[in-house]
Amino acid sequence: MRMMLLTAGTRGDVEPFAALARAAAARGHDVRLAVPDDTGASLSGVDAVGLDSGSRGLIPDTGVAPWRLVRQVGGTIRPALRRLLAAAARETAAFSPDLVVHHPLILSAPMAADALGVPRVLVELAPVATASAAFPAAGGPTATYDLGRFNRATYAVPRIAARLLAGDPPRPTRHAGGRARTRSRATLMAASPQLLPRPADWPQRVHLTGMWSEPAHGAAAVVPVDAELAAFVRDGAHLVATFGSMTTGDARARAHAVIAGARERGLRTLLLTGWGGLDPSDALDDTDVLARRAAPLDVVLRGAAVAVHHGGAGTSHAVARAGVPSVVVPVTADQPFWAERVHRAGIAAEPVPPRRLSPRVLEVSLGEALTRASRAAEVGALIRREDGLGVALDVLESL
Repeated sequence: MRMMLLTAGTRGDVEPFAALARAAAARGHDVRLAVPDDTGASLSGVDAVGLDSGSRGLIPDTGVAPWRLVRQVGGTIRPALRRLLAAAARETAAFSPDLVVHHPLILSAPMAADALGVPRVLVELAPVATASAAFPAAGGPTATYDLGRFNRATYAVPRIAARLLAGDPPRPTRHAGGRARTRSRATLMAASPQLLPRPADWPQRVHLTGMWSEPAHGAAAVVPVDAELAAFVRDGAHLVATFGSMTTGDARARAHAVIAGARERGLRTLLLTGWGGLDPSDALDDTDVLARRAAPLDVVLRGAAVAVHHGGAGTSHAVARAGVPSVVVPVTADQPFWAERVHRAGIAAEPVPPRRLSPRVLEVSLGEALTRASRAAEVGALIRREDGLGVALDVLESL
């Protein structure tokens, strides 16, 4: 089967799709993956094409004045998203797949599938399109508030926001002889039931697959790290901190709070600076601190005592899978939702708002997280038994 996979966003949105592409190719399928151009995700072993848009241009600044946000949407975000949607439709038509599998932000995917007369499958890395009364939509302003029966109404927020950002998505030319049949044949919810138990009101076409993670011997898992980093991970308990693509706020103060909090708990600190959310420039000569722009989480979390992170879906699942307790400092999008989920699962401290992050607050939160180490180990063992990619492929092949 020829599968076209389409995703948008940052590294956490790309890596699950890349894992699915590798797994599908290993089963003998002809797979192409279309991604934004600068996510930094590993695409080893994947037939990948770019989507004419950098992922940074799609992320609005948080904490800015409303008028600046409006200007940013019109000046950079909407043009970047429209380029991405047009490229997604163009690449899909060029590949002529039997099946289209797409991220919710690829608003042109339904029309591309319709033009080709092929089925499509929606992939949700967090519940933003499949409504439920059990919890609010991830990514909306009410993501951490249980509104009971009104939870279902919150799912209109991310849908409307995406439409406002994109405007009217580019419409591909209908394939000659193609018959209109735009519909999602299934939804793959690429999340662990340990963090997101399946609600009773999801329809049968929604498949909670489990985390999309590759086996330890997989092509993407064998990622070399430098000798200094490998030794740091081996040399005893440490804290891993990452804020991924989040750059809002004082990166130096954030790094200082993490390092100081770790020292109060007798831990060394590994900072993954990402796009600049952590600035350890004042501590680069300290023997108990090591900084890298990026590193494979499955490697650096081995032996870690605790993690401090922003709560993205991919990072939250990776930390949970490693069996490491955490402190989550959610910044935007679906991060407050996952921060609440891991806290409810008993594997993380109560979330810390970014404005409250300080050495003292973090030291207390780290103490709370460390008391959850046993529960984190239990949950990690359960997640490692999941075969999310296998379940997802079984669903796709059944179509």
